[in-house]
Amino acid sequence: MTDMQAGTAAGEAELLWRPDPDRVAGSRMAAFRTWLSTEKGLEFADYPALWEWSVTDLEAFWGAIAEFFEVVFHSEPTAVLTERVMPGAEWFPGATLNYAEHALRRDTDDLAVIFHREDGRSARLTYAELRRRVAAVRAGLVSLGVGRGDRVVALMPNSPEALIAFLATASLGAVWSSCSPDFGARAIADRFTQIEPTVLVAVDGYRYNGRGFDVRSTVEQLRAEIPSLRATVLIDYLGGTLPGVVAWDSLLTGFAGAELAFEPVPFDHPLWVLYSSGTTGLPKGIVQGHGGIVLEHLKMLALHSDLGPGDRFFWFTTTGWMMWNFLVSGLLVGTTIVQFDGSPAHPDLSVLWHLVEQHRVTYFGTSAPYIQSCLKEGLEPADRHDLTALRVVGSTGAPLTPEGFRWIADAVGRDVQIASVSGGTDLCTAFVAASPDLPVWLGELSCRALGAAVYAYSESGAPVVEEVGELVITEPMPSMPVFFWNDQDGSRLREAYFDTFPGVWRHGDWIRVTARGSAVIYGRSDSTLNRGGVRMGTSEFYRVVEGLPGVVDSLVIDTSGAGRTDGELLCFLVLEPGVALTDLEPALKTELRTNLSPRHVPNRFVAVDEIPRTLNGKKCEVPVKKILAGTPPEQAVSRDALRNPDALTPFLALAR
Repeated sequence: MTDMQAGTAAGEAELLWRPDPDRVAGSRMAAFRTWLSTEKGLEFADYPALWEWSVTDLEAFWGAIAEFFEVVFHSEPTAVLTERVMPGAEWFPGATLNYAEHALRRDTDDLAVIFHREDGRSARLTYAELRRRVAAVRAGLVSLGVGRGDRVVALMPNSPEALIAFLATASLGAVWSSCSPDFGARAIADRFTQIEPTVLVAVDGYRYNGRGFDVRSTVEQLRAEIPSLRATVLIDYLGGTLPGVVAWDSLLTGFAGAELAFEPVPFDHPLWVLYSSGTTGLPKGIVQGHGGIVLEHLKMLALHSDLGPGDRFFWFTTTGWMMWNFLVSGLLVGTTIVQFDGSPAHPDLSVLWHLVEQHRVTYFGTSAPYIQSCLKEGLEPADRHDLTALRVVGSTGAPLTPEGFRWIADAVGRDVQIASVSGGTDLCTAFVAASPDLPVWLGELSCRALGAAVYAYSESGAPVVEEVGELVITEPMPSMPVFFWNDQDGSRLREAYFDTFPGVWRHGDWIRVTARGSAVIYGRSDSTLNRGGVRMGTSEFYRVVEGLPGVVDSLVIDTSGAGRTDGELLCFLVLEPGVALTDLEPALKTELRTNLSPRHVPNRFVAVDEIPRTLNGKKCEVPVKKILAGTPPEQAVSRDALRNPDALTPFLALAR
């Protein structure tokens, strides 16, 4: 094909991992298929057949998920789905339930939480103890005026306190929203002020990379800027205090012995507000409902991740990324969640692998850039650490390169499943994923998730196989946004996903679905490299460039199509200390010409100190493209949405 490289033909991909038949037989996916056979008379020969049914008979599939996992409805639904329409699908009308009730339905001495901070501070909570603490904080929130529908916002690291505050909030039918304490004050205010919270729960500071950071001035600024706040609860995380706050410990002790209760709320009642990156304008407040998240996360964590009691589930994340919400949902399936707060590279990159050994982690989740860093450092975790408990390595946040796949297989273990997954904050899940009964092919995501009608669409809106197209979802899913905050007429939500293909969710990524049903993600479709009619996703470019010794990070921008037809292909590079661009440039050109095409050799290479990234670490491809095309910077990007706003300086200079 001429549009992008279609990649290896279906029969040629290298098989990296094949599931053990005994493990498959004992998996929760197998148990679900057996249950469908015995209880529903439905027989499926293999995963593709099961997937086809799940996206064809939506009502039967999602009804089966609710029944199989014994979802607790206080009021029974009158149907599973009123109408197969997007946007506006109404799931389980008439049903009431509560997320927190499902997360806390175990009242046992089994471990619920293992917490580890980079400075060695640690904690463990059983399910019974977690329930007691949630009950106390719930009663404390009630005393501060929090009720059903009120918003509780949190400036907290990935810690037990964050988990407890969230579950207490959800148990009341109140609405949760969180930011990581390393976000700037303006970025936090841009998110929280929109939703007019009643209570702010915050830490006094946090630790990262061997240092303590005091955030009390940020807390004070938020208190001044959010007039709806009735109270601020402060957690002593670094030993600081503030006037006029409620101490976290006073909630735990003052309301000890409080009864734990769960407010039954409608299926689509707001559970939490997540946020778009906010690189242009205010971040969009993405609202997901109790019921949609319960069903989606039960499906993903139990069936696709094969997690349950006795497992230990870890994902490296902050409270500002949807993967935190995904991690804490491990409680829905009775697993032990492992929380880590700190730098993944302090004192060195092996710290997380030591965590796997120390806490016998069975499912280790991280980001593709972290895997790439380990690869470039030449780490060999299996040689240095006891990883015998480890069953799966999960990766998301960016496409995992084939070299990243191979590094996991070689350096972590050939018997470890590689779960490279892709999804988004928009649905708070992965919809291209892995399954315990499917092989792993080099560079490929193993499957489209159950209930996720994911396809590659051509420009004309036709599904294509073994060709790169727009990633679309053609059928509604329960965890799709209930609404955007302050979007009364739904116009912003429709514009975000449904303008290109009416009635079909356009996600904004390039995807190739193989004849096997696996998939490859090529990066954002709105930052495509289009050179002489040959389109290519940026992930392929980064794979080549960042694979070269001496390159730390990169950003590629095709300025053609951004308001101009005669644009340049520009490659911005962050180089290792002591590496000169002039020395590296010939090798870069050769590698790109050989591995991509002569058309994809940049017109210019430019060395910069750092690449602009969002608060969640994603490269700012589209905003930089707009700036270079002449869009005024204040319209192209919100500096407060960036982790490193000063990184924009060379791009602004180039645009001038």
